[in-house]
Amino acid sequence: MLDYASVPYLRHVVYRRFDAGAHTITLDAAALRLIDAASIKVLLYLRERALGAGGDLRLTDARGTALAALEIAGVAKELDAYGEAGWPAEDRASTPVDLAAVHLGHGHWPVGVTEMLQRLHSLSPADRRRARLRDEVIELCLPAAHHLARRYAGSGEPVGDLAQVAAVGLIKAVDGYDPQRGIEFGAYASPTVTGELKRHFRDRTGAVRLPRRVQELRMQLHRARDELTLALGRPPHAEDLATHLGAGVDEVVECLTAGHLQRPISFDAPAAGTGEHEDTTLADLVGGADPGFELAELRASLPAAMAGLPEREQRIIALRFYGNLSQSEIAAHVGMSQMHVSRLLTHALGFLRRRLA
Repeated sequence: MLDYASVPYLRHVVYRRFDAGAHTITLDAAALRLIDAASIKVLLYLRERALGAGGDLRLTDARGTALAALEIAGVAKELDAYGEAGWPAEDRASTPVDLAAVHLGHGHWPVGVTEMLQRLHSLSPADRRRARLRDEVIELCLPAAHHLARRYAGSGEPVGDLAQVAAVGLIKAVDGYDPQRGIEFGAYASPTVTGELKRHFRDRTGAVRLPRRVQELRMQLHRARDELTLALGRPPHAEDLATHLGAGVDEVVECLTAGHLQRPISFDAPAAGTGEHEDTTLADLVGGADPGFELAELRASLPAAMAGLPEREQRIIALRFYGNLSQSEIAAHVGMSQMHVSRLLTHALGFLRRRLA
């Protein structure tokens, strides 16, 4: 059977052939009884890799259900499934592959880890085998987690730090995985580890997002600075970097200073040069708008706005805010009900707010 669980082994074996320089590969499918869509997708990808290197990859002599699956997918002719291997069976060099000894590439979550986690969850919390199995799963999956971390190697963060963050994400994935949901561990672990890496960049790195042009040039500058330091025997100047990268000196200076701008100083940081006032922070030295100016303007505008009100409403306003009387007391002074005073007061305040605004 060639399915989702077994196809990583095939991919690993074919990659080893590619690394050895063999790019024309024939897979004998005579004994293949079952093949699924994930495996067909991988086979097509491997064939593209082989064709790109000047070779080819064939899946010959397919039969029965396997051939029917290839025909349904429309790739039977493309993979040469109707053809034959082309040499007698007795002359074929057959090399058994011990799947238990195959160490999958770093880009793949190990096959069988889902079953290991199912066994782990079936054990009681007090069982000593549980902790040992958990450690084994984490150790087995670390290469795949580190592979995800290396995707961010050009971000300016040390690769070792990213690997540790990915390991933390892997531990969270192992502890948070629920086998009852029926999904593969890799489908859950990849976004968990990636999310932990992105959270690291959000919380621990620059608070200011630089333009893409500056980010790309900064990555080139990091590599160029190391190369020129070895070549010149000294740290390179901005002119040296600009000449090496074919960029302008102003662009290089902008990128060199951009790294400091990604980490703005906190307002709670101590202010330099404050002498005896050691507790003074930058926030204490930042000026702000004086609310007194706005109040002075409102006070100057209020008499003109009040003049636009009827005399009775002006008197109610004066008794309420200058005499500090309640609505009931105002009603007794002007000879009307408290409800009427409330309506007139609401109308007068609305009019003043509109005029002053």
